[in-house]
Amino acid sequence: MVARNEMSVQGLRKANRATARLLRDLTRMAKPGVTTRQLDEYAYSYITRLGGDPVFASEEGFPGCINTSVNDAVVHGVPGDYKLKSGDVLSIDAGMVLGGYCGDSTVTVAIGDVSPAHRKLISVTREAMLAGIRAAVPGNRVGDIGYAIQSYAEARGYGVVREFIGHGLGRKMHEDPEVPSVGRSGTGPVLQDGLVITIEPILVERSPLVKVDPVDGWTVRTVDGGWGAQWEHTVIVSGRGARVLSEP
Repeated sequence: MVARNEMSVQGLRKANRATARLLRDLTRMAKPGVTTRQLDEYAYSYITRLGGDPVFASEEGFPGCINTSVNDAVVHGVPGDYKLKSGDVLSIDAGMVLGGYCGDSTVTVAIGDVSPAHRKLISVTREAMLAGIRAAVPGNRVGDIGYAIQSYAEARGYGVVREFIGHGLGRKMHEDPEVPSVGRSGTGPVLQDGLVITIEPILVERSPLVKVDPVDGWTVRTVDGGWGAQWEHTVIVSGRGARVLSEP
């Protein structure tokens, strides 16, 4: 949505800050031996205590409150009995509706003793997101965001997943425009001042091709077993540079 008044901006900021605080708590909880279901149960309790709704379950029918994607699972990981172990890479995507506005953000967490290669994957993915955020200024186009992310990631040897992308955010979780993590500069819709979008690249070690796990019908994995990472912020486009809403 385009936030045209301070009430909208404050509503979106409140929902996204609450989401960021939830992710901060989940990051602290995510230790070897903890199950992804325990993380999900905490998230549900946190959101409902605030008077919010867990948007993934209510809007999309996802069987969980958060996405918990481990190692070669890159998105839509279903929380369950899996116990985190040292060396895992865990992406947590959290979202909620609070006060009529949506919050949406993702972090990737290194569990215990993670290899240098996988720590680099996590770091480069976050930096690729920040490159996309820097491109989100009025007058630029959506393709400029995708180009910034893609060029940063591919120059460092990583693949960028195409099928899952950022989007507009407001009263609904998924609004226009679509915000891919790949693109050509100067293409796509023009970014307006006040536009609220998510920027959420998924980077993988090798091939960016993915498949849906046939067991649960939700978890998306790389076709070659390469590990992935995702970072996401909700931002508002501003002449002073994109302002991140999803920080604690």
